[in-house]
Amino acid sequence: KKVFQTKEDLFVLTTSGTGATECALQNITDDGDKIIVNVNGFFSERLAEAIKAYGGQPLVVSSEWGKAPRTEDFRKIIKANPDAKALAVVYNETSTGVTVRSLQEIGKLCEEEDILLIVDAISILGGDKLPVDDWKVDMCVTASQKCMMCPPGLSFISVSQKAWEKIIAKKQHRSFYLDLPMYKKYMGDGFTPFTPAVSLFYALNEACDMILEEGLAARFERHRICADAVYSGMEALGLGLMAEPESRSHTVAAVTCPSGIEDGKLRELIRTKYGIDLGGSLEKWKGKMFRIGIMGNVGSPEIMSTVSAIASATADLGFKGKMSEALESARKALARLPARMN
Repeated sequence: KKVFQTKEDLFVLTTSGTGATECALQNITDDGDKIIVNVNGFFSERLAEAIKAYGGQPLVVSSEWGKAPRTEDFRKIIKANPDAKALAVVYNETSTGVTVRSLQEIGKLCEEEDILLIVDAISILGGDKLPVDDWKVDMCVTASQKCMMCPPGLSFISVSQKAWEKIIAKKQHRSFYLDLPMYKKYMGDGFTPFTPAVSLFYALNEACDMILEEGLAARFERHRICADAVYSGMEALGLGLMAEPESRSHTVAAVTCPSGIEDGKLRELIRTKYGIDLGGSLEKWKGKMFRIGIMGNVGSPEIMSTVSAIASATADLGFKGKMSEALESARKALARLPARMN
């Protein structure tokens, strides 16, 4: 709860992050319910599909890949659909490296209009600012394997009192495993309703201790500095960045491939020769870009190794980048980190 910055109910599920997203949707959605959703990448597209799967009617606010939705776009669609039950936002679109920096404004809007705010924070919670209660988030979901620094297998969902009112009033119940009232009942007795991933619970306990020992503000600043180092290093090398500057994520960077070099070939070379795994491209950007994770306990050694590997591998494949400038640019940005992270 301290990492979520919430005093509301918080549940741990033995699922992937998608399980927590489905949990949020199935517990509040009846057939025909209107749910507003931003679509600006692969995972937000999946969120809209999940709304359909549970009988809801997604009202889509579309943005170009690489750009974030505007608060005003949400305001317009809410005014046109005053009967909408919820607004769902992917806070950090992992496929494009875009963060919705206006989330706090969106939370205020949802409070004013009395609709639920559901936030997919799977690839950002614990790595960037998200005070769940202060930002009026009614249901926030994340997973263990991203900024929470654990192996995959756990997901988490916070539930506000406003959300509970919708859950209790819901007419249709489509899931047994993801039924939140059941989780609440068992949690009151100190149990889970189903077999938990016990080993991951111990890992989570240790990870939370590490996060809180560092301090949330210091942790968020470290992620920001590391992201700045990656972005400045890639631009100095001569590669482009896929996300607009004001929306670039602090936990995942989306970088263009050099002309004539396909991302799969580049990533395979980096993996086999330099021992670093990079994320691939998805859907509309398939083959055109790669993704760099900037999550967890990362500092100068990890960032410099990654920038160096990308510079070397692109050179191996014939790209005439500015390697020394890239390394110097990243190093200069990282100089702002505390000494223990350098």
